[in-house]
Amino acid sequence: MDQWLKIVPDSVVNLPEGLRNLLFQLYQTFIAADRWKWFLNGLKITFAVTIGALILGVIIGLLIAIVRTAHDSRRMGKSNIILSILNAICKLYLTVIRGTPMMVQLLIMGFVIMVPKDDTARLVCGIVTLGINSGAYVAEIVRGGLMSVNPGQMEAGRSLGLNYAQTMRLIVIPQAIKNILPALGNEMITLLKDTSLVSVIALRDVTKQAQNIVSNTYQAYVPYVSLAIIYLVLVIILTKLLGIFERRLRESDRR
Repeated sequence: MDQWLKIVPDSVVNLPEGLRNLLFQLYQTFIAADRWKWFLNGLKITFAVTIGALILGVIIGLLIAIVRTAHDSRRMGKSNIILSILNAICKLYLTVIRGTPMMVQLLIMGFVIMVPKDDTARLVCGIVTLGINSGAYVAEIVRGGLMSVNPGQMEAGRSLGLNYAQTMRLIVIPQAIKNILPALGNEMITLLKDTSLVSVIALRDVTKQAQNIVSNTYQAYVPYVSLAIIYLVLVIILTKLLGIFERRLRESDRR
């Protein structure tokens, strides 16, 4: 503190003690040792985990939704033993993932199953864990989107000589995507906030970097409040972008 007071203008030295302490904490958090770069590097990891987990979650969710939708469509018809087994596995996956906290899943994946030894392995571990968790929720989003498509579309595709997989890929899924995109955007916002949990596996995301700054400066107020502001700004920006995207989707539907 004394060393800092020697390098700042007299106008800062003469400020009230509370304001002077706040400026000192801001200096310690962002300027000293270029710690603003810590936040920047942490944001890169946060974005990487968010995008990677969302992509993995969409892939898992889409596969599960297709299996469950196909199984439900055959309930009144001829049973398929393979489809029944796959549906049972999907239901078990959904029950386990949605019934356990993400923090616990990260701890199990990070310290029991994968046990990453370096930053790259920790990044993969974070993406895989959050992607698996997200997939359970994306599955219901996609399933709802598939069910929102008129059943006549499936019948029309089959009448054209397409098999079930071709009809889903060429006719049903493209229509369902438009219905589920807004919900997937909300899932991305949820994932962005959930990335704060990956710090438990020592992945240096923006939350972990804030914790590191606190450990180095012994000042918690500014680093953690700044962290909250960073997440809040990111969520507001994403929400605004999603709102613009949804309006354009509605406008395209009217044409």
